[in-house]
Amino acid sequence: MLYNLLYPLADSFGPFNLFRYLTFRTGGAVLTALMVIFAFGPAAIRWLRSKQRTGQPIRNEGPQGHIVAKAGTPTMGGFLILLGLGVSTLLWADITNAYVWVVLLVALGYGAIGFVDDFLKVSRQTSRGLPGWLKLTAEVVIAAAAAVWVTQLLPDALDNHLAVPFFKNVLISLGWLFVPFAVLVMVGTSNAVNLTDGLDGLAIVPIMIVAACFALIAYLVGNTVFAGYLQLHMVPGSGELAVLCGALVGASLGFLWFNAPPAMVFMGDTGSLAAGGAIGAVSIITKHELVLVIIGGLFVLETASVIVQVVSFKLTGRRVFRMAPLHHHFEQKGWAESTIVIRFWIIAFVLGLLGLATLKLR
Repeated sequence: MLYNLLYPLADSFGPFNLFRYLTFRTGGAVLTALMVIFAFGPAAIRWLRSKQRTGQPIRNEGPQGHIVAKAGTPTMGGFLILLGLGVSTLLWADITNAYVWVVLLVALGYGAIGFVDDFLKVSRQTSRGLPGWLKLTAEVVIAAAAAVWVTQLLPDALDNHLAVPFFKNVLISLGWLFVPFAVLVMVGTSNAVNLTDGLDGLAIVPIMIVAACFALIAYLVGNTVFAGYLQLHMVPGSGELAVLCGALVGASLGFLWFNAPPAMVFMGDTGSLAAGGAIGAVSIITKHELVLVIIGGLFVLETASVIVQVVSFKLTGRRVFRMAPLHHHFEQKGWAESTIVIRFWIIAFVLGLLGLATLKLR
């Protein structure tokens, strides 16, 4: 909004020319989202505590230590992330850019699904919220609508295509399969982030790392010079998503202040589904869906551990891990929660660097 209001006045007031630069607006988005959460976080947490006197219901089938240690901690704090993301993006991004609206609406749509799910859990005092089929159906519908919209916005040479990392000229035409593929990316990413959100601070830092990586990717893919130099598939207008990703970084950093061990509030499905959906949508627009598998590799590992555990138990009656997702396995092995969280952060950081390395390896 500031770009749309102030940049046209740059001829009259020179400093307004700063708003033409994505780097300046991305930095502004980071700081604004951070300040929004710092400003509203304490009051919001107090309000959530007053409404959720017993806090988020803890799953009985999870680690038994959580039943005592995390009892009374309120959930639905993810709405703070959405607040910071929404306010900051609308303030600093070009609001005429359709890609920005695609990602924002996916985030808000998934956040709404998560909010209902969290609300049902808290109001019923059970770890079960929305029925799984209903939750998944709503996610698929939102993702499908976003995917169709994206295909109409992308250049004809990219609209239904999949870019392959490490190969500069390889584009695989998926045809009508692109929409189901895009749905899989958005739904899969949102639920992978949701599975990872099981310990204080565990998911929010990887979200921040992935968002920062995709802020850089969006900036490069949307820039003619850098895209040409790195031999990336340029997506005109996608650079504006760097501002949105910056807002997500700032919102995640602000939320970490309250979510760091011991957490004052949990993001719940409200935050994890929204952040994951937004990241998935950005990867589709920037044509880096496969790179997301590397950069978001921690989320992939957590999801794979659940799949392996379920398949193994159903086929053989044996469990591969002591408990799934993977972070619970290490809890059962006696690792301290803070040790697991920090080591997983390190893994997420390394995977982020490996994913960014694909930009140059062509």
